[in-house]
Amino acid sequence: MDSENPQTLNPHKSKSGFLANITAKVETNLVLRSKWAELNGAMGDLGTYIPIVLALTLANELNLGTTLIFNGVYNIITGVIYGVPMPVQPMKAIAAAAISGSDFGVPEIMAAGIVTGAILFVLGITGLMQLVYKLIPLSVVRGIQLAQGLSFALTAIKYIRKIQDFSKSKAKGDRPWLGFDGLVLAIISACFIIVINGAGEEQSSERETATSVLGDEERHRRRRRLRKIMFSLPSAFFIFLLGVVFAFIRRPKVVEEIKFGPSSFEVVKISKHAWKEGFIKGTIPQLPLSVLNSVIAVCKLSLDLFPGKDLSATSLSVTVGLMNMIGCWFGAMPSCHGAGGLAGQYKFGGRSGGCVALLGTAKLVLGLVLGTSLVKILNQFPVGVLGVLLLFAGIELAMACRDMNSKEESFVMLICTAISLVGSSAALGFLAGMLVHVLLRLRNLSKINPVVP
Repeated sequence: MDSENPQTLNPHKSKSGFLANITAKVETNLVLRSKWAELNGAMGDLGTYIPIVLALTLANELNLGTTLIFNGVYNIITGVIYGVPMPVQPMKAIAAAAISGSDFGVPEIMAAGIVTGAILFVLGITGLMQLVYKLIPLSVVRGIQLAQGLSFALTAIKYIRKIQDFSKSKAKGDRPWLGFDGLVLAIISACFIIVINGAGEEQSSERETATSVLGDEERHRRRRRLRKIMFSLPSAFFIFLLGVVFAFIRRPKVVEEIKFGPSSFEVVKISKHAWKEGFIKGTIPQLPLSVLNSVIAVCKLSLDLFPGKDLSATSLSVTVGLMNMIGCWFGAMPSCHGAGGLAGQYKFGGRSGGCVALLGTAKLVLGLVLGTSLVKILNQFPVGVLGVLLLFAGIELAMACRDMNSKEESFVMLICTAISLVGSSAALGFLAGMLVHVLLRLRNLSKINPVVP
């Protein structure tokens, strides 16, 4: 009896040990490295999120309240699981099909999301996604990231320069210089972010000046203290708050139109025709983008930004699949992860799962308290400010390609980027990049083993 396994004799102890490990992991993943920095980082993805959600709500009658509730839960769960600022973004190809096509309504949107999620889930649980992740060369991934980053930056410039009609996904004319959504406001916002955040380098509060003399010591100490305070300001959060204030100033009557309370939950009825249209017009163009940008590129980028966090392509594929296989049945917007969102949140200070947990909590509260009426506030939000946030997110993602040291790697990356941008298709750019990579490898092999006549 004395030699029996102690865990068998005391199963409660092993259970309590397991729960303690889970609790410790959750606390570690959600710990806030810096409260202001993490809060600031949570704003880094809004330049992508708000315009697409707003467009789908206005043009396709998407249930904004339900979307916010589910997206909030997704944010919190992914923050707990991964411990990094893992974004929850709209599926862009499906959103583009919905905004541009009048016959692509809510049933078709949800059908596309469910089918895309199911395929990603199967790729994840079978291990095929991890195999794809290992086979794709880094230069091709960098090409996709560079294309996506530049695409974000170009879209951001359009938001800043032109007045946008998100319900029709069109520009209505040049943006005026003055006003609560003018060019001057956007330029000041961009300058403020550059002064506070710089190019994204880590700021040191312990810089010493070798030329300091005894009489200047106090002056240098004050200067260092001022720099520390200035560099710790949550620039994106301040810019977003300013945008909210201006939204109410632009249309004060919006307060009277707000209705408190969550939206009603309803199961979306999807016909056979909706399944067919959703698959052809939504899933087919979205699937390559989800595989490359939502899973593969996110894994590579997370390894660059967080060397200690080696995220699994299998896990990411499964979580994206489950999000859409559950939420889309209730009318929540098809969602995925994204390298651009991760880069944006990192750019503005997000370093832990607590960053997206804060964002998720805010979405959940807004969805429960304001529901769909929140769209009336977002519709007045200065679009130029959103463009500024999106611009810096895109640049941060594009800068991930700076580790391409050889000419051959840069060649493959730029071929992939150029075709992705011109053809507006990550899948086409991926195929071209893989083809060029294979041809260069074969050419190198012929150099090593020359044919002897």
